[in-house]
Amino acid sequence: MPQLVQGKWVKNDVAASEMKDGAFHREPTRFRNWITADGQSGPDGQPASAAEAGRYRLFVSYLCPWASRTIAMRNLKGLREIVGLTAANPVLREDGWTYDEPVDAGSRVGRIRYHHQLYTASDPAYTGKVSVPVLWDMQEGRIVNNESADILRILNTAFDHLSGNRLDFYPSALRAAIDRWNGPIYASVNNGVYRAGFAKTQTAYEEAVMVLFDMLDELEWHLDVKRYLAGEYLTEADIRLFVTLIRFDAAYHGAFKCNLRRLDDYPCLSNYLRELYQWPGIRETVRIEDIKRGYYGIRHINPTGIVPAGPVIDFDRPHDRSRLAGLGVFGA
Repeated sequence: MPQLVQGKWVKNDVAASEMKDGAFHREPTRFRNWITADGQSGPDGQPASAAEAGRYRLFVSYLCPWASRTIAMRNLKGLREIVGLTAANPVLREDGWTYDEPVDAGSRVGRIRYHHQLYTASDPAYTGKVSVPVLWDMQEGRIVNNESADILRILNTAFDHLSGNRLDFYPSALRAAIDRWNGPIYASVNNGVYRAGFAKTQTAYEEAVMVLFDMLDELEWHLDVKRYLAGEYLTEADIRLFVTLIRFDAAYHGAFKCNLRRLDDYPCLSNYLRELYQWPGIRETVRIEDIKRGYYGIRHINPTGIVPAGPVIDFDRPHDRSRLAGLGVFGA
């Protein structure tokens, strides 16, 4: 899709920059600063600014799974009154992520219509893709971080002293287990659906699809005996998996040709998905019609732009997860 080149928006198709031998390779994120309670450096020494109510804002799209995971964490951590939220139109057009009306980016930048304006405000010579989510500093008029995995961990701890919310989705006692799941789930599932959907050769597509469904099979076996990925507690690993699962039957199965099986064909995964959807604060992060419009609106994979009427999915159906031991969230 289009991108910024030396701070200029280029509308021609530059998606080839993420392709190699017909396979999709995701471009790494560039803005990786941190927020901490007192402004001290991040966990790996990253430059950081101090947490303040009203200073930061998430710029997202409800289409995007990477953005949706940060919306979910914002809700679960009780940060709706502390960290702002602005949502872009779910359909990507030639101007990239676009806001239907001009939105406030703080006094230094003013009002914007195009998401790429946040990137050029932060780096006037920026070259690369323009993605959501963005964790934005309204006071300084710059991107703090545009890596969703980082933003999850920032939101998990940085604002606790302001919100009073001590739920911990990355507790030290479970970090090894969480990290063991995050890596393969990202490669095979979160990014795997894109590798299948954006593949330019039959070989690349088939390799991505087989890896994806092998991982879904493994997750099905694991979730038959464990309530959550890391055991008895809901963690960030579950949030990261949830955002892909919730889109699976509605979008990836059809638009991205991930159609060996539906998610509903997996009893444990589909029950697990419904439990997470029914958690307080999660269902409002899911907008299925936006998801369908966005994915079926990608013209190089669906040239007609026709959005299918189905499938009809009832995420409010009862689930069976109470058969397994579960303790909720660490710190509750």
